[in-house]
Amino acid sequence: MSVSIENERQAAGQAAGGVDQPRVERAVREILLAVGEDPDREGLLETPARVARMYAELFSGLHDDPRVHMQKAFTEKYDEIVLVRDISFNSICEHHLLPFMGKAHIGYMPQGRVVGLSKLARVVEVVSRRPQVQERMTETIADLIIEELGARGAAVVVEASHTCMTIRGVRKPGSLCVTSAMKGIFRSNLSSRSEVMALIYGGRGG
Repeated sequence: MSVSIENERQAAGQAAGGVDQPRVERAVREILLAVGEDPDREGLLETPARVARMYAELFSGLHDDPRVHMQKAFTEKYDEIVLVRDISFNSICEHHLLPFMGKAHIGYMPQGRVVGLSKLARVVEVVSRRPQVQERMTETIADLIIEELGARGAAVVVEASHTCMTIRGVRKPGSLCVTSAMKGIFRSNLSSRSEVMALIYGGRGG
């Protein structure tokens, strides 16, 4: 392959979500060789390209700014809790590059500005699509709500199953990791914190 063609492929790959897909393809081929496989056999011929396209999708959050979904807010006098729960997501653990997936619950206490409910789900979608740990993902979402909406408080609870501990290592399927980030009034006021947690888990036996 000529240098010019390779450069064109690399540019095209980087344009697809900022991920250098040709470079990923080469790396995947090396991994297949390293584990003792034959990357030239029929079943694996297209695998490097498939994995590269998958990584462009799974890691698109590295190149997208979740703040854009919080910019269109509305002036509203409502000053009680707004909660969206059970927002499904899939992310990648940065320690083993294996998926973790689950649900995020987002509550906030407005201070004159509210955002469309679907925008909270879009924030989760963007933030989840990057290699990370669950603790950082939880904290990032809560910080965004405080910074972009000027909310009096933000409460984010994330529940996820990690394949890095269900299919390898200790192999404990069914285990669930729960993380929370409380900001503003939900951190300083116990009754507000209890209220938002009751809204998240109320009636679910959790």
